[in-house]
Amino acid sequence: NPAPICVLDEVDAPLDDANIERFCDLLDRMVGETNTRYLIVTHNADVARMGARVIRFGDGRVRSVETNTDRVPPSDLVW
Repeated sequence: NPAPICVLDEVDAPLDDANIERFCDLLDRMVGETNTRYLIVTHNADVARMGARVIRFGDGRVRSVETNTDRVPPSDLVW
């Protein structure tokens, strides 16, 4: 059985822009094809723009939780 939640901790950090885009395209397809939800930890603001919800941390605390009503597909991001 597939996992209901998958945590991806800074998987985009070692990737160049072209491979971040490929990874984001793949992840976007996986979200649409599976029941798995993905929690992505990133410092990349563009990657965060893809998410349904963005949680911002500071000093070890949750600073904000935002519902992203203007989600951007990977193909629309400028790398």
